[in-house]
Amino acid sequence: QVRLVASGGGSVQAGGSLTLSCTAATDRAFSSYVMGWFRQAPGKEREFVAAISLSSGMTHYADSVKGRFTISRENGRNLLYLHMNSLKPEDTAVYYCAAKRMEGTYSAAETYNYWGQGTQVTVSS
Repeated sequence: QVRLVASGGGSVQAGGSLTLSCTAATDRAFSSYVMGWFRQAPGKEREFVAAISLSSGMTHYADSVKGRFTISRENGRNLLYLHMNSLKPEDTAVYYCAAKRMEGTYSAAETYNYWGQGTQVTVSS
């Protein structure tokens, strides 16, 4: 079992920065889980933002955030981060962290087994 708690959301003006954190309580080593961030804006489906592989050696990003967002993890502290820079109003959404055991298909939400409760990010113009 895995329990995920996301935090760090808030309100920021366009062009600003935020860092989201996700704390994980896991039955296995945190390093044995692929971790991802997804987001859902009002009236829209949940969409992939970023993912990081088991060994933290590879990261994956949605085109809409590439070059602006950075995903990272601290395996020794069971922490996942999403560093968000140059925020835009269209980044406004509830952001969720997620975990799964298997590598691959990083952008597919249905492949993730565990989800956090979400944290709201609001970017004003």
